[in-house]
Amino acid sequence: MSSHTRYTSPLSARYASKAMLELWSPQRRHSTWRRLWLALAEAERELGVRDERGQPVISDEGIAQMKAHLDDIDFEAAGEFERRYRHDVMAHVETFAAAAPAARPFIHLGATSAFVTDNADLVLMREGLTLLRAKVVAAIQALAVFARKWSHEPTLAYTHLQPAQLTTVGKRATLWMQDLVLDLSDLDHRVATLPLRGVKGTTGTQASFLELFRGDHNAVRALEKNVVRRMGFTHVLPVTGQTYTRKLDAHVLGVVAGIAASAAKFASDIRLLQSFGEIEEPFEEEQIGSSAMAYKRNPMRSERINSLARFVMTLEENSNLTHSVQFFERTLDDSANRRLLIPEMFLATDAVLLLMGNIGVGLEVHPARIRQRLATELPFMATEKLIVRMVAAGGDRQNAHAIIRRHSLEAGRALKDGSLHNDLLDRLKADPGFTLSQDEMQDLVAAERFTGRAPEQVDEFLREVIDPILAAAPLSDVTEALRV
Repeated sequence: MSSHTRYTSPLSARYASKAMLELWSPQRRHSTWRRLWLALAEAERELGVRDERGQPVISDEGIAQMKAHLDDIDFEAAGEFERRYRHDVMAHVETFAAAAPAARPFIHLGATSAFVTDNADLVLMREGLTLLRAKVVAAIQALAVFARKWSHEPTLAYTHLQPAQLTTVGKRATLWMQDLVLDLSDLDHRVATLPLRGVKGTTGTQASFLELFRGDHNAVRALEKNVVRRMGFTHVLPVTGQTYTRKLDAHVLGVVAGIAASAAKFASDIRLLQSFGEIEEPFEEEQIGSSAMAYKRNPMRSERINSLARFVMTLEENSNLTHSVQFFERTLDDSANRRLLIPEMFLATDAVLLLMGNIGVGLEVHPARIRQRLATELPFMATEKLIVRMVAAGGDRQNAHAIIRRHSLEAGRALKDGSLHNDLLDRLKADPGFTLSQDEMQDLVAAERFTGRAPEQVDEFLREVIDPILAAAPLSDVTEALRV
């Protein structure tokens, strides 16, 4: 079948990065299996596994052949073996043994399939988190540059999606970054503490390895520590059934879904801001917004983030459901599910972060539009200050409130009826009961009076939180081209 006559996942064909696609490829998965088999064999040799005649079971020649063929996998041969055996692990045992014939007697010695499948999944998930981390940091870097540039630019802040008081454009960007900082903390914790399944045997009792070492419990414990160290891990689950508890999947994928949720919040805000005309995501010179409406400039990147993130977030529940039905030491109804679930959550979130970084470095701010919208709302927001100033000048608070309330409602009605200008200040100036001068009123409605410590908060957040993160992390290339 050609590539055009069979289904291809959009995650691989359109969205995810090259690095993440390579991570979840058959090549990486099965070369990791071979590295696990090598680590097991080397540890068994080091601890002196011998046959009944007292001769070493693990040969130097076999180890050398295994090392020489960790990556040159004959997938066609493996596919033929799997068609015959209906067992993927044994198919790859046979394929590895064909490449390293001197190791045939001891490849997979004492192990069950979960030794390679489960340990490999944990290796790949940890590396997947590391790849995601680089893109999270890249998105933070892009937003930090944006926040610093626009730290003092007043803009409407919203509660209940209604204009409230003011913030600054840069301060709003710190909210997006704060979510990613929290995600980064969760991610780093998972990477630092993620355990390997280890060397546990068929139902987790290590019985086969105890037999291999003729009842020597200390040797079995040493074997597991040896393998875990060789695979670059510092933690191992102390007990398992045949598989590691699928709660680990839920923990890892919870972090992944959390990152997707943070990106989705960012994308939703950008879509709303673009609808207001205040901020727009990048739009390329030859990009087409609509096949029919030539003028359209749609927030397609942000919409794609929301679309992919929703997919990721709905998958998180799947991992907990799988964990909940792993009866006793394990069932196999997790296998096909996890083959889809784990890679696709990583691939989709990778694509989400690629989009987020791309948007972050190319955001376009339209200050004139922001100030135009501010002008419509600011007089209303200043009414409390106007009341206080009138009282300070010797006026009656209740009388001031009544005057300002009446004119505010009339000005609001006029805006709703089509007026293009908020004339509240003009109405107040014309009212003989209003005692403040024009200059006093203009001073009280200056936008900078309503942003509080927003500019200072941006500076402090960047200096105290973001700069240390960026200084400690090598950055990935946020300019990686979007494929669609």
